[in-house]
Amino acid sequence: MTDTARAQYALTAEQQETFWRQGFFGPFPVLDEDEMVRTWRSERLSVLDRRNAVYPENAAVSGNTNISNYDRHLDNGFLADLVTDPRITDRVASVIGPDVLCWRTEFFPKYPGDEGTDWHQADTFANASGKPQIVWPEDAEFGGTITVWTAFTEATTDNGCLEFIPGSYTRMNYDESKVMEYSPDTINNATKSGKKRGFFGYDYRQLQVDPDFQPDESKAVPMVMRPGEAVMFWSTLMHASYPHSGKTDAMRLGFAARYVPTSVHVYPDTDVVEEYGGTVSLDRYGAVLVSGENRYDHNRIATHTTTGRPFRLPTSPTNR
Repeated sequence: MTDTARAQYALTAEQQETFWRQGFFGPFPVLDEDEMVRTWRSERLSVLDRRNAVYPENAAVSGNTNISNYDRHLDNGFLADLVTDPRITDRVASVIGPDVLCWRTEFFPKYPGDEGTDWHQADTFANASGKPQIVWPEDAEFGGTITVWTAFTEATTDNGCLEFIPGSYTRMNYDESKVMEYSPDTINNATKSGKKRGFFGYDYRQLQVDPDFQPDESKAVPMVMRPGEAVMFWSTLMHASYPHSGKTDAMRLGFAARYVPTSVHVYPDTDVVEEYGGTVSLDRYGAVLVSGENRYDHNRIATHTTTGRPFRLPTSPTNR
């Protein structure tokens, strides 16, 4: 256990044991449900304003995917506060160490009739781009990222909540060095194991180490969440999502923030990200220090949003 155990929201010894056994922890509260509903009602309008977004929309939209909406915490104040919120960062630091970067954020909307997401794991995040986006030091005990998925709306088995296979994060069943074929025409048109599933125009099964591998869905745990709740999990954990059944007209929306130790190389030797049929330049990108100190110089670091607002300063865990 690190010194971050003294931080206000750090996982207790028992909670850490649960996290390392399962590969995930949660749901846990970040914002009060009413606060999330009220805040997002107004903030979603500001997110539509892309004038200060770090990635332009042209050449980034394909199928039902818009990678220009990556990293909106770099221009939106509400999202900037969320990724640096101690209710998230204290918990993350208590399992990966005191010095932590937020290296990417993404929105995950699911509309009525949308397919579920394929079972998948991500270690280097080369799965769609074909090039590692995070690289851990050679002597590291593990890889991947800690993803904190916050529910901006209700997430249920009817509208497309996440599901996990506990304990599955220690063995990769997919080879991210393989190439997946992008086929946007397959979106919302494929059925796998009796469920409508896909991977934003890809078929994640193409990366399987064993072509005959079948995830044991009998062990899957649905992650039902209320607005304002979050769950943290290793990206190498086998995870998927349910389809949106269309029983309600409401969209399901999650916001994923991804965290790594400062020792990890983010986008090494990369200037442009090409994936999901879109392309964005990293000219204005920067990772955000959310906990502890950055003793390395191998990553681009953002200290302010694109509107000049400073990110919440990380403090020593013992001083929180």
